[in-house]
Amino acid sequence: MNFDWLAREADAIAVLLGWHVALSVIPVVIGLALSLPLGWAAHRSGMFKSGLLSVTGLLYTIPSLALFVLLPPILGTRILDPLNVVVALTVYTLALLVRTVSDGLDSVAPETLQAADAMGYRPLHRLFAVELPVAVPVIAAGLRVAVVSNVSVVSIAALIGTPQLGLLFTQGAQLRFLTPIIAGIVLCLLLALVLDGLVLLTARLLTPWTPRGANA
Repeated sequence: MNFDWLAREADAIAVLLGWHVALSVIPVVIGLALSLPLGWAAHRSGMFKSGLLSVTGLLYTIPSLALFVLLPPILGTRILDPLNVVVALTVYTLALLVRTVSDGLDSVAPETLQAADAMGYRPLHRLFAVELPVAVPVIAAGLRVAVVSNVSVVSIAALIGTPQLGLLFTQGAQLRFLTPIIAGIVLCLLLALVLDGLVLLTARLLTPWTPRGANA
C-alpha cells in the first residue's frame, strides 16, 4: 500500500465515496417505494401471483453493463449521466424486493389478520398498521441483499466513466498500481457493512417486539 498516494488523493477518493453512497442508496429507496404496492398486488393477485413475480424477477437477469449502455437513448441522457445508474439499480432493486414484499405479507399469520378484522380495521388501515409491520423482518432481509448488491453493481459503472469507487479499480488496472484497487475494495466492503447494519438497525427499531437476533 502506498500511503503517500492515499494521502494525496484523499479528497478525490472522498468524492468518489460520496457518489458511491448516493448511487447505492437512492435506488434502494425508490425501489422499496415502488415494490411495496407491487408486492402487495402480487400478494393479492391469487392465480396471477407467480406470473407477476416471474416477470419482475426476470428484470434481474438483464446484464448491468448492457443496461447502463441501453438506458441513455431511452432516457435521453448522456452515457456518463449518473441517472442511468440510478434507474438501472432501481430496476434491479425492484426485481429483488417485489417478491420479498409479497413473501413478507404472506408470512402474516391468518389469526393476526382475523384479530385485526375483529378489531374493526379496514383493509388499508390493516395493511399499514398490522401487515407491513409484521412483514418487516422478511422485507428487511431482502432489503439487506439489495443494498449489498447495489454497492457491488455500482462499481461496474466505472466502465462507462460514472464517478464512484469503481474508478479506483480502472485507474489501478490502467496504471498497474495496486493501491487504488485495494482502497476501492476496502471502501466498498466497509460501505456494504455500514449500509447492511443500518438496515438491520432500522428493522429492529421498527419491530421492538421481535426477539433479539430475529432480524439477523
